[in-house]
Amino acid sequence: MPPIAQLLSKGVRMPAPDTVYVDGSVDPERIAPDVTIHPGCRLYGAELSIGPGCVLGAEAPVTVTDCQLGAGVQLAGGFFERATMLDGFCAGSGAHVRPGCLLEEAACIAHCVGLKQTILMPWVTTGSLINLCDCLMSGGTSRSCHSEVGSSYVHFNFTPHQDKATPSLIGNVPHGVLLNQPPIFLGGQGGLVGPCLLEHGTVVPAGQVWRGDVTVPGQLLAAVPSRRTAAVPYDPRRFPGIARIVRNNLAYIGNILALDLWYRAVRAPLMRGDPFQAACHAGARRRLDEILTERLLRLDEFANKVAQCLDDGLSASATAKHRQFVARWPALKAALAGSVAARQAVPVPPAVAGLAARLPAGDYPAAIGSLSPDDGRMLSDWLTRQVEEAVSLVAMGQ
Repeated sequence: MPPIAQLLSKGVRMPAPDTVYVDGSVDPERIAPDVTIHPGCRLYGAELSIGPGCVLGAEAPVTVTDCQLGAGVQLAGGFFERATMLDGFCAGSGAHVRPGCLLEEAACIAHCVGLKQTILMPWVTTGSLINLCDCLMSGGTSRSCHSEVGSSYVHFNFTPHQDKATPSLIGNVPHGVLLNQPPIFLGGQGGLVGPCLLEHGTVVPAGQVWRGDVTVPGQLLAAVPSRRTAAVPYDPRRFPGIARIVRNNLAYIGNILALDLWYRAVRAPLMRGDPFQAACHAGARRRLDEILTERLLRLDEFANKVAQCLDDGLSASATAKHRQFVARWPALKAALAGSVAARQAVPVPPAVAGLAARLPAGDYPAAIGSLSPDDGRMLSDWLTRQVEEAVSLVAMGQ
């Protein structure tokens, strides 16, 4: 029986089935019976999984390739490839979601949003006409109190040196996973120049391009005065702030390792009882693996570019800093690769495993919200140690 016929026979709703394309690589058993697929949609990939209550293409055709969708996901229109979208995620028309994206419960993007190698934790919401690549965003306590990215916002992830060692943490994992942090606000018509670290509670007004770190939590207004346009000498061979770039990259990698551990130890017991949830759990772990692979690759490219600039007319002090980083990079690279490769063997404390086993399955935000303050601190401290292990490697690169 052709895939379309199989889906119709099991109860998938298609108002115009003749306009829908389902590739032969798709397993119909991985699509829930009450899914709605509107005209013009295209489905591809053996890893595709679509959970109950999902709606595809309500506003415009949707192309979905090797994605995993939880329950009640709504993709109004656009393109989605190798992304994992958990319960209640929604995307407006014109979305362009490329590989390496993990979009957690009730996160939402409006129309014409591009994402790649990006993690939006529960309830994070973006406006329209936005591009976010190579970043993680958390913060907020509910659907009505969430971190927000205003319309026409960009995370700038490509430098004049033509490198992408630019991942930004907008919030963090050790506190963000507890779903009890003050939201972050990035005002519209603005941008963030990676790699940045912004703590929960940060507020960046509309119209600002932010270039620094905000490392103190709380409701902090991060604003810069408007600048007059000026042409000044610029040498793309110089890499100022190497120490900050390396430190922020290690912090990002440490947070991704912590989130992977969270999925392995805490999320797994909550997502095993349902095949669509299990597919989302496996997909989330794949996305995190892809992100870690990408970060190591981009940091290695950055080190190679610094090496190429040596003995090329730089000042003595700049050359010394460049040489020191280049000389120490192989050891740092090996240590990072070892941490990534060994993450499956990182032991889970019995207290964490026991707590995870007691959490009620079903409503993930409600389960996390049921944690006592003491349990929350214990989990946060545990994940913080994972981040600190990665950040401690910074001494090898300086």
